[in-house]
Amino acid sequence: METLIINGGKALQGSVEINGAKNAAVAILPAAILASEGKCVIDNIPDIEDVHCLERILSSLGCNVHKVNNNTLEIDATDITTVDACNEDVRRMRASYYFIGALLTRFKKAKVELPGGCPIGARPIDQHIKGFEALGAKVTIEHGAVNVEAENLHAANIFFDVVSVGATINVMIAATMAEGTTILENVAKEPHVVDVANFLNSMGADVKGAGTDVIRVKGVKKLVGCNYSVIPDQIEAGTFMIAAAATKGDITIKNVIPKHLESISAKLMEMGAIVEEGDDSIRVTVDQPLKGVSVKTAPYPGFPTDVQQPMSTLLSITNGRSLIAESIWENRHKHTDELKKMGAVIKVEGRTAIIDGVQNLKGAKVVATDLRAGAAMVIAGLVAHGETEIRDIGHIDRGYPHIEDKFRALGADIRRELR
Repeated sequence: METLIINGGKALQGSVEINGAKNAAVAILPAAILASEGKCVIDNIPDIEDVHCLERILSSLGCNVHKVNNNTLEIDATDITTVDACNEDVRRMRASYYFIGALLTRFKKAKVELPGGCPIGARPIDQHIKGFEALGAKVTIEHGAVNVEAENLHAANIFFDVVSVGATINVMIAATMAEGTTILENVAKEPHVVDVANFLNSMGADVKGAGTDVIRVKGVKKLVGCNYSVIPDQIEAGTFMIAAAATKGDITIKNVIPKHLESISAKLMEMGAIVEEGDDSIRVTVDQPLKGVSVKTAPYPGFPTDVQQPMSTLLSITNGRSLIAESIWENRHKHTDELKKMGAVIKVEGRTAIIDGVQNLKGAKVVATDLRAGAAMVIAGLVAHGETEIRDIGHIDRGYPHIEDKFRALGADIRRELR
């Protein structure tokens, strides 16, 4: 089994380049099958396992997928041979549900196995189904697969019962070639929602309002190939910002959009860290003891749920008491049991973690219980005294490209081993 071995206690110094956004790429790649003519050349794609998984799914559907380099894919979807996406790769990742909307839009039918992903709580697709049905599709779930079919897709006014990134993107994709103008309300406003909308428009779609409370999608007859570059990863950037503060280091995080990081920057500054914004970079330094704060996750522009687990590591070594209220997922504090193995003092009550800061953490054998929990454990290992061994790092590889290489370049003592 592959593990990460970290000897902590070093202040990280230097600069790091942020890759393309995982959460955007995993929706943009399925959406590329909407192009019935031409090829989609997509660059700034993160070199992560979730992307590799999507490459295999696209190929299994009959797409011609050419890897130009580690961060650029060329996808030719003109000769798709099946609308049946039922295999192990589909089952293993959450974002495979975007194939439902994409296949439904182009072929008016699809069969896609129910997705997996990180075990962070119930993540139903009822809002996706509500949207597909409003557009005129018949949806059934049989033997663990979602079947959708429609004679014709037509515009609808759809108000989502909850703010859902996945449902917003999936129904937006499904509406691109529906007859008329679809209006989506109570939508997610995350940067990667905007990025997917921009990608669809680059293919010839007519999507307006992404990033606001209302998205309008005017149906078009067809979509064609395009060249597109994925936005920087807000979550990877936030992880390195927190690592800089936790190790009391000095890191310049490059290739970012500072506005996407404002909620994280604000919370770090409230704690006493120094955050300096450039045009496409952020520098985080610490020159004083940090103080505890209260954090509540919320849809964008609020504090990202994907960053709260790394944040919990920082708060575990911060003076005073901190609170983290998780408003998105019910099981996103599972990693706190691993932090407690390293000496953290954390009590979980419902969806709230109560954290009393300690002077330092101690190295231990821990598990990455999910993707962002894995990032939390890496930061814990970087600040801990002694050696930390992190197992189940396949979760980390799903979302953080070459994480050990990036931290090693900043001065960390971190390596990958088979144990």
